[in-house]
Amino acid sequence: MTDCAAQPRLEDPGPARGEGKDSMTWTFSVVRRVRGGALTLAVAGLLGACGGGTSQVEPFVAERVLAFGDEASTLTPDGRKYSVNALNDDGSLACEREPIWTQSIANIYGFVFAECNPNSIADPRATTLAAAGAQVANLSAQIDTAEISPGFAQRTMATVMIGTNDILALYAEFPVRDEADLTTELEARGTVVGQQVNRLVDRGVRVLIATVPSLGLSPFGLAERLAHGDTDRAALLNRLTAAFNAAIRTTIYNDGRKLGLVLADELVQVLSENPGSYKLSNVILGACTVELPNCNSNTLIVGATSATWLWADDHWLAYGGQNQLGSLARGRAQNNPF
Repeated sequence: MTDCAAQPRLEDPGPARGEGKDSMTWTFSVVRRVRGGALTLAVAGLLGACGGGTSQVEPFVAERVLAFGDEASTLTPDGRKYSVNALNDDGSLACEREPIWTQSIANIYGFVFAECNPNSIADPRATTLAAAGAQVANLSAQIDTAEISPGFAQRTMATVMIGTNDILALYAEFPVRDEADLTTELEARGTVVGQQVNRLVDRGVRVLIATVPSLGLSPFGLAERLAHGDTDRAALLNRLTAAFNAAIRTTIYNDGRKLGLVLADELVQVLSENPGSYKLSNVILGACTVELPNCNSNTLIVGATSATWLWADDHWLAYGGQNQLGSLARGRAQNNPF
């Protein structure tokens, strides 16, 4: 059965897009390199396979954007990201440059976040509830807070991306807790995320829900593979991530009019297997020499750049990853029949 809310799209490889330039052209096929040859994932025709038309009679235009989740969506009160922070020529923070994926969504509607508002817009109309260290158990409280203030406007767009901290925390209990036990727990937590997404939908909110990137492909996961001889720890992390993401996908409403599924796990897999096609030069190391969110363009390892490296540290994305995630999410926001 075709999941109409989850048709994978990736930015067509090509010249780097200019800052603030809209992405309106998308490819419906992705080439993955695999051992022994190449596997083409054909996703052409998925829109038609959903049954009936999915084109928007009137494109959805949000009145407000809310961001829920963890570090992947967090802006600190002074505008820093849990990625590589861009700087102005005078060394000051340029929070509007190299946006994280939630900023990319807000930019569609001409909004900025209060935490990154260099032009002092009176009503930024984008609010982040995401917080560093957040786990699935914190998502309900984030939504509760947003419902009180700023509230859910008639046309509210919400982004949700959470679970990395849960997977890492539970993985740390291996092998005291075996894989089957950890998988069961992560499936339960993924179900909770799906239920909270459905809660937002029931309140009339349009939702972009992003899966968790495959953590076995992160610098942390690759290092764990080398550090332990008991099992392939990178493969284990990928299986745990997949179990969590699968539970989200089987719980959320399958209705592209109300939500869009952004497949960050598949995105990171494609970028890792075929980096050159997406202008990435490194997909195995973190670029930063200092802890996030204090990393900026002056605190990178030799040869690293935010735009050409996938990872900022051992498990959070640099702009090279955030840019592709933002492009994927923008495509979902602009093409789902919200």
